[in-house]
Amino acid sequence: MEHKPTNDRPLFRVTFSRIEQDRDGNDIVTRPKEIGAIWPRKNGKQGGILSFAHIPVELAQRKGVIFVLPVDQADNGGSL
Repeated sequence: MEHKPTNDRPLFRVTFSRIEQDRDGNDIVTRPKEIGAIWPRKNGKQGGILSFAHIPVELAQRKGVIFVLPVDQADNGGSL
């Protein structure tokens, strides 16, 4: 089931960053890429609906992290 947002804005942006190693072998987190959003549920229900634009392969390999960031009112709710 795919969530089709109406005119409402997402509550949160969902981003993913790969974990790589620097020259010294230390883990570093790469620049985040937006992969989805969390949309409000209808009729005042609690929680949200997570909608992915895509799922990174590295996520299943445990080689990355997901960040959930609140949507800024000034950015019109983002691009998803």
